[in-house]
Order: sequence, then C-alpha cells, then structure tokens
Amino acid sequence: MSSPPSSPSKTTATKRSAALVASAWSHRPSNLTLAWLAVSLPLVAWDTGYVMLRPHSMPGGAWHAPLWTPYELYGRIDGVYGLQAYEAGDGFTAAQAFLNIIETLMYLAYLWLCLRRGAPSPAEGPAGRRVVTGREGGAAVLIGFSAAVMTLSKTVLYWMKEYYSGFAYIGHNTALDLIFLWIIPNGAWLVGSSYMIMSLGGEILDGLAPETKRAKKE
Repeated sequence: MSSPPSSPSKTTATKRSAALVASAWSHRPSNLTLAWLAVSLPLVAWDTGYVMLRPHSMPGGAWHAPLWTPYELYGRIDGVYGLQAYEAGDGFTAAQAFLNIIETLMYLAYLWLCLRRGAPSPAEGPAGRRVVTGREGGAAVLIGFSAAVMTLSKTVLYWMKEYYSGFAYIGHNTALDLIFLWIIPNGAWLVGSSYMIMSLGGEILDGLAPETKRAKKE
C-alpha cells in the first residue's frame, strides 16, 4: 500500500526550512585578511603605546629604549610623532591613537568570533580555516567591515590633514625619505583596509541580495 502524498502545506514548510538552511549566513576569513591583521595589529599596538606614553616613550624618556627607539627617526620624518606636535599641544596624534584602541578592539572581536566561535570547514578538515555561521557569522562580518571602514577613513584623514595644512609636519623631507619612510608605510593601511572593505562588503551585499550570489555562481 503506497503512502499518501505529502500535503501542500508540509511540502511548502519543508522547502522553506531547506531554503533557510541553505541561505544561513556563514563567513570564513580569507588568508589575506588573517595575514594583514597578524601584521597590522601588533604594529598598531606598538604605535598606540608610543603615543599614549609620551613624553616617556620619546627620545630621552625613561621608556624610549629599546622598544620605541625607531621612533627617534620617524619623529624627525613626521612631526606629528615628534617634538614638533607634542610641544605645540597638537591633540590630533593622541586622538588618533584613542581611535586606534577602539579599532583594535573591534578587530579582536572579529578574530574571536571567527577563530573561537567558528567550526572547522568540512571541506578542509580540522586543519582548515574555521567557518562561523548564523548571527555570529553576520556579526563577525559587520564588525570586521566597520573596523576596516574606520581604518581607511582614519588613514585618509591623516593624509588629508597634511595636505590641507600645507604639509606642515612632513614638508621638510626629501622626496626619497618621504616615499620610503612615510608614503609606503602609511599607504599599507590604505591597501589593507580597502581589501577588507571590498571582501567583507561583498559578503554583506551577497547576504542582502542572495539572488546576486546565485547569479555569480551560475
């Protein structure tokens, strides 16, 4: 005796459940994102420590050597980090460092969600990158994206401050020193944050418009 056909309501409910499972948010941080954060976060912590502990971290200060010795050179390249801004009472340096703390906490929250709350990808096995799903996956992407926008905006502001002040703090440098000791080091934060914005922003768009994601796969 054959079983009776499923009712339309049960079939519809099953399809909806399957669709919800298929469309559940999942996020796996890219290798580039993890590499960028592994390099940038310690550098930002180092930089923030120097700024917040001035004048003790500056040349001649009790805590300058050996941890912040390189800032003796950088303070001559960029007056924002040297005596020029400190003695002038320019609060921009410390204000930026304060935002660095908030930004770093956001990145750490992103990493915690991805690495501690995520599970190994079935396709890659236990040694593969972890995947975080559901609301925690959505929160990870939102926090990471917001932090990257903050990094990019803060870095652009840093550059524009120099431009609109007539290069008050870096205008004394030679072109070679400016390129290798200011533009390239600071430009790395433009590139790294822009990559994260495009990567995580793409995931947010796919989540808001899932049909776009399906069209890409097809």
